[in-house]
Amino acid sequence: MKIKFKNISGIALTQTGVSNIINPMTDINEFVLLFLVAGAVSATASAFGAQPPKVMKKPHKLEKHGHVRIDDYYWLKERENPEAIQYLKDENAYTEAVMKHTEKFQDELFKEIKSRIKEDDSTPPFKDGPYYYYARYETGGEYPIYCRKKGSLEAKEEILLNVNEMAKGHAFYHARLPVASPDHKVIAFAVDAVGRRFYTIYFKDLESGKILDEKIPDVAGNMVWANDNKTVFYTKQHPETLRWEKIYKYVLGSEKHEEMYFEKDDTFSVSLAKTRTNKYILMPVNSTLTTEYRYLKADEPESGFKIFHPRQHGLEYYLEHGGDVFYVMNNENAKNFKISVAEEDKTGKAVWKDYIAHRDDVLIEDVDAFRDWLVVSERKDGLQMIRVINRKTEEEHYLEFRDPAYLVYAGTNEEYETDWLRFNYESLTTPDSVYDYNMKTKEKNLVKRQEVLGDFNPDNYVSERLWSPARDGKKIPVSIVYRKEFRKDGSPMRMHITSYGSYGASSDPYFSSVRLSLLDRGFVCAIPHIRGGSELGRQWYEDGRQKQKKNTFYDFIDATKFLVDKKYALSGHVYAEGGSAGGLLMGAVSNLAPQLYNGIIAEVPFVDVVNTMLDPDIPLTTSEYDEWGDPNKKDDYEYMLSYSPYDNVEKKAYPNMLITAGLHDSQVQYWEPAKWTAKLRDLKTGDNKIILKTDMEVGHSGKTGRFESLKLIAFEYAFIFNLEGISK
Repeated sequence: MKIKFKNISGIALTQTGVSNIINPMTDINEFVLLFLVAGAVSATASAFGAQPPKVMKKPHKLEKHGHVRIDDYYWLKERENPEAIQYLKDENAYTEAVMKHTEKFQDELFKEIKSRIKEDDSTPPFKDGPYYYYARYETGGEYPIYCRKKGSLEAKEEILLNVNEMAKGHAFYHARLPVASPDHKVIAFAVDAVGRRFYTIYFKDLESGKILDEKIPDVAGNMVWANDNKTVFYTKQHPETLRWEKIYKYVLGSEKHEEMYFEKDDTFSVSLAKTRTNKYILMPVNSTLTTEYRYLKADEPESGFKIFHPRQHGLEYYLEHGGDVFYVMNNENAKNFKISVAEEDKTGKAVWKDYIAHRDDVLIEDVDAFRDWLVVSERKDGLQMIRVINRKTEEEHYLEFRDPAYLVYAGTNEEYETDWLRFNYESLTTPDSVYDYNMKTKEKNLVKRQEVLGDFNPDNYVSERLWSPARDGKKIPVSIVYRKEFRKDGSPMRMHITSYGSYGASSDPYFSSVRLSLLDRGFVCAIPHIRGGSELGRQWYEDGRQKQKKNTFYDFIDATKFLVDKKYALSGHVYAEGGSAGGLLMGAVSNLAPQLYNGIIAEVPFVDVVNTMLDPDIPLTTSEYDEWGDPNKKDDYEYMLSYSPYDNVEKKAYPNMLITAGLHDSQVQYWEPAKWTAKLRDLKTGDNKIILKTDMEVGHSGKTGRFESLKLIAFEYAFIFNLEGISK
């Protein structure tokens, strides 16, 4: 079962009793965050006398496969070089000058966006053993307060962690959801106070209320408890590449840290999870296209991890424990996955028995096992489905959803012996809604719907699902939303368009209260579900990676043209946005079709593809050869070089562009957007502005804190609105 991450007005909870972890190097929390950050910015700096900073060129020769490149800005990766840091500061000063005249509007936008968010809010409590756990916010608080109640929701509240108090004095502070010991007497929690994703694990005795003296620094923050209530297994990353490579065991009070596993293959990463049955601790060992699981009984932490089935290149499998058997979601002769069953004492693939067959038109994305039920998350024609199967009778049914485009997923389900499934549902017009569904009686109860303050009325908005033709004949699903009074013959018709298109991560049509600031100013908002994601099955992903990567870019461009042709937007009023690997998308389309976009926002963009993938010491490199290719191979090198945004900047008119970076970014190093900005500005023609905003205190995901992050969104929106002549 795959971990799900969702941010709702800054409240983030993850499941802890799960049996499959997505690639730990790809944080879906960020993916969601980057999609919530919608849009962008700028004006003429000349009116204020601001001039772009001049960055020194220091030609650096790069040679591979007999091919020579000269990189004038290679030196900017020297993190300890005062000149490099000063350049970032100079770019920030220039950006501030360019945007100076929008400061009042930025403040108004920030207040507008913040005003829709209920400050004294909380997550729906979920039951785990004798307790109900939840997070809540207090008015004025930036961070969650993690709490629980024993026995019933009417019981006295117990505060586990008040992150507001913990975060005082820190510009960046991320405390992960605490993990309770099986007897619920101690919590382990992980904190990163820099943004580089090096966490320190702390322990709190819940009976005394004291944080213990023992701590575990410089780890990944991924940990599970054994059933003895004193043994903790945790993951440790490489200090330079940040690859999750080692598993350790620690017994409280012992001061002994025992290495349990080291993954030697630098294309694989390790992680930990615990089954919902609490019987097994699982160790997924993942690369992009290959999986291996190791496991041990949670009652026997002194034993070693055993291999479930040895790695086999191209075989991906994911485990869900069902009490006396394992359900194995796998792609053995099943591109869109199937579900097999394995006995607890006979786990090799040779004895797996098929339970749910492969289907060409349905992608199996996830499986959740309960004592009497199996819940299968599927996707057909780009739309998600939840399938419920009675494990005894094998009778089954699907949940029904009516929106033309939506996002649905199994939520926080810690209890194994239950008939109730918790799931989350939202659409482009429906705020995130948490339901409890009785799989036996089919009763469905709305537990909580994200409250949007102000005059929000979902009936004021319309969503559609369209199919855009791609240049090779494929059909690209596109989700759009706009106010109901929108007319195709109106003027101007403005559009914000965003997508991701990598790692098989689907760009689902989520709800965003932030997006209302665009919609209420007449924008159509579009999400093309481009290749590189998995919206139309595994082949959709395969057709957008490695030597098919350009399909991702072409799909986005073709969808943009389609929407303009269908009069959902006017040429000259289109704005594109993407972050991280979605920033690569922005870089590629800015080279391939700059005329389509009046403005582009590229957030922490992965744009120096060839240089990064040639450097095995940079985070995310070796583990992602199956995603991007291995440039040590000549044909991979040449293909990557043909689209790498930094390597393909040339003399041409580029759109207005806002580029963001984080000095402590562990995923996309700050020098990628910095180098790209310098080269763009050096070669571009025309008067459009290119500005770089580097946060000198944070990493890949930007500001922590519930409201601090909104300031960047307001800044980005001011960028877009300024280009449209909108000032209120």
